[in-house]
Amino acid sequence: MPRLITAISLVLALPHLAMANSVDAVFAGAEKIGESTFRVLGRPIYTARLYTQNGRAFDWDQDFALQINYQRNISQNDIVETTLREMKRLGGRAPIDNQLRNCFSAVGNGDQYLALTEGPNQISFWRNFKPVCTLRNPQIKRRFMSIFLGENSRSAKFTKELRGE
Repeated sequence: MPRLITAISLVLALPHLAMANSVDAVFAGAEKIGESTFRVLGRPIYTARLYTQNGRAFDWDQDFALQINYQRNISQNDIVETTLREMKRLGGRAPIDNQLRNCFSAVGNGDQYLALTEGPNQISFWRNFKPVCTLRNPQIKRRFMSIFLGENSRSAKFTKELRGE
């Protein structure tokens, strides 16, 4: 009986372990520092998790990974256009329209994107842990990631939770 309980416990833990191992596979030493669910009119749209190297506090000058798990169906056009609008609202829109269309496709409940910053001018993306694209543009890290992590994001509560503050 104890072996059965141990086996069941391991099976239940596997999805959680697979997720952590997958983030760590693309970002060595990744440790989650924050998590938050973004809602519109009370409905969950996605849950985001922020990972830093060895669980260090969030710092724009350090690389980090942002994982977004979608809980709704969203079209490619809605993802791209919303991203561009938010970048413009935050004052950091870059000429990356076509790049975004190549990076993002429609999502459904359970789909996820992982964005890994690599210096100030590059972000690599994985969809369901398969590499899809890399954005390269001056200051793209802050321009894009401010949507989620910036001081003027749509939800201060969401951002603070995500940043682990």
